[in-house]
Amino acid sequence: MAIPIYQVDSFTGEAFRGNPAGVCVLNEDADARWMQAVAAEMNVSETAFLVPRPSQSAEFSIRWFTPTVEVPLCGHGTLASAHILWEQSLALREDQIVLHSKKGPLAALWDDGQIRLDFPAAPVAPIDIPAGLADALGTKPLSAYENEFPAGLVEVDSAATVRNLAPDIGRLRESGPGTWIVTAQSDTSQHDFVSRFFAPGIGIDEDPVTGAAHCSLGPYWAERLGRSELAGHQVSRRGGIVKVRVHGDRVDLLGRAVTVLHGNLG
Repeated sequence: MAIPIYQVDSFTGEAFRGNPAGVCVLNEDADARWMQAVAAEMNVSETAFLVPRPSQSAEFSIRWFTPTVEVPLCGHGTLASAHILWEQSLALREDQIVLHSKKGPLAALWDDGQIRLDFPAAPVAPIDIPAGLADALGTKPLSAYENEFPAGLVEVDSAATVRNLAPDIGRLRESGPGTWIVTAQSDTSQHDFVSRFFAPGIGIDEDPVTGAAHCSLGPYWAERLGRSELAGHQVSRRGGIVKVRVHGDRVDLLGRAVTVLHGNLG
């Protein structure tokens, strides 16, 4: 039986921007080795696999795989999944979609032309700057932190520094958790902060737009700037915008998505 699969650009309203994600809609649970093989074949940063929950309208199980490993949480793959469920009439636009993950239930709602995801916050705690990290990044961090995933977060001196980073990916893979969010306050009035996300430790040299990273970036910059609603610009080559609302131990991630490919797995 042919299995439908889609490629969606997330956190953008324009094709070939934002972060591409695979979305595979299944009728029943599949073997993890098969899902990993499909994700490797798709060769985008994450592919999401959805299975409907029996007798539960607009509720699905969800798992995400990079080309090399399964990950516990993925923002852009979840955004892409909600987009496909509504686009393919597998859920009604007025429904709240609930996606059951290893990190607990995640909600997706249609919010005035955007998709709003309800995700757990991932606050960071300060750590010593790892030896060799400055050399791996090519710039000296002002401070370093780590979240529960684990992923590291470093603040650098300017948005221009974030844009111009050309890290040594091999050295970065061996530094700390091997997954680093690099951020600075924005130098434009349209956004509050900028970021880039390097994850060679899980097979992604640079992720174009990373929803899960904003589960840490949102609380971090909300505390720094004294505001709970923020706009983040991930300044990778493709680029994308993630709007964040911080409320207690949860964050809302808001963005758009565009389907670019639709096919079937034979």
